[in-house]
Amino acid sequence: MTFIDPATVPQKKLNDGSTMPVIGMGTFGSDRVSAEEVAQAVAGGIRCGYRMFDCAACYGNEKNIGEVFHAAFEEGIVKREDLYIMTKVWNDMHERVAEACKKSIADLQCDYVDMYYIHWPFPNYHAPGCDVDSRNPDSKPFTAERFMNTYRQCEALVEEGLIRHIGISNMTIPKLEAVLPLMKIKPATCEIEMHPCFQQKELFDYLVAHGIQPVGYMPLGSPRRPERDICPEDLADMEMPEILAIAKAHNIHPATVCLKWAVQHGQVTIPFSTHNYPKNLEAMVDGDWLTEEEMASIATLERGNRLVKGQVFLWPGAKDWHDLWDEDGVIVK
Repeated sequence: MTFIDPATVPQKKLNDGSTMPVIGMGTFGSDRVSAEEVAQAVAGGIRCGYRMFDCAACYGNEKNIGEVFHAAFEEGIVKREDLYIMTKVWNDMHERVAEACKKSIADLQCDYVDMYYIHWPFPNYHAPGCDVDSRNPDSKPFTAERFMNTYRQCEALVEEGLIRHIGISNMTIPKLEAVLPLMKIKPATCEIEMHPCFQQKELFDYLVAHGIQPVGYMPLGSPRRPERDICPEDLADMEMPEILAIAKAHNIHPATVCLKWAVQHGQVTIPFSTHNYPKNLEAMVDGDWLTEEEMASIATLERGNRLVKGQVFLWPGAKDWHDLWDEDGVIVK
């Protein structure tokens, strides 16, 4: 396996002056990959030079990944401070953030978390692996009050030293407008779906303008996402003619084109792969970046192609998944 010197991987500066790598390894197996397989990929990722890992309690594999981290520390492959470990509080623990965080830290065997995300901005629980028609009758629409109750618990964990930075995720501009003025500690990152056919330019620009680093999940258009997130109208980013033409010009895989675009565009990217992860990391240091013309070509691919629509989070009275995303510029309740 090729080893990529982590020191050669570009970094992004956060709003407190600290840095994070521009690429990390995602660990969501999309309900298709076992916890053991994900952990094996993490072990391989550490050995090939990955230093950032994007985890979450609801992925169901933090204990397995924690064993990998522990083994890597014990073997002296890395020290704890060499890794950038991110995880998330799941929707059913919005009232008990400290408990959730301490469990993730124990499971991951990592002493502290570098970035702790509020996974979704509302406490609407669904069981892992549920189908697209699953609904929880206790689901509620977003309110700034509920969100800030959860966020203040995260702020307390920063002060306690259990987490270094707070991240938010799956937010919209109206939701951000409602809560940013109420925060004592500014969020360092916001993790959102971003790929060539779903660039979220307005939200991306808003985050950058407010000093919040965008972190893009599903950068390849996630062809192996959960069945509940697959709809007939969805586009496949890596099959777009413009992406294929750029891949041919550089003699690289379309996935590599998507990752290079993400980083050149200004994102931190967190692709998940059990086999191709060395190539994903190598793409960040090979020096073969996309041209201005190629970046301009990809900019034309915006199609509003949201793949994670979030139907399972809808509350009683909500019309459909569009209500989750405040598309008219106001929070839907």
